[in-house]
Amino acid sequence: MDDKITIIEGPTPTFESIPELWVHGLSDGTMLSDMVLTRLRTFNGPALVERCHRVWRNNKEMQLEYRTPDGLNAEVPIVAVRNMETDEGDMLLLWLRLADDTVELEIGYDDDFDDEDDWDIDEV
Repeated sequence: MDDKITIIEGPTPTFESIPELWVHGLSDGTMLSDMVLTRLRTFNGPALVERCHRVWRNNKEMQLEYRTPDGLNAEVPIVAVRNMETDEGDMLLLWLRLADDTVELEIGYDDDFDDEDDWDIDEV
């Protein structure tokens, strides 16, 4: 059970899109995925951060377990964590990798160059 952070009560977490490109470097794998951020209030943020680090040191995956709006249990991998102390208590920032089964990757190129002048590299 040490490889999981479980949201016991409260609403389904809100997943925020992350505009920073560095985060996508954390999403190493064979599946397409979206990197998102969620913020959770907790009683002991430093202990949860240490638990994540302990699991990662053993080359295992840390999971966030939560209930979906439908009431089903869901788990997503945690790829980074940070604790912030606020006036209301500890706030845990979790960067998550959501598998995106709906994304299709298309590799190709456009052959829009009909005029040979477009290919002339001597003109500058």
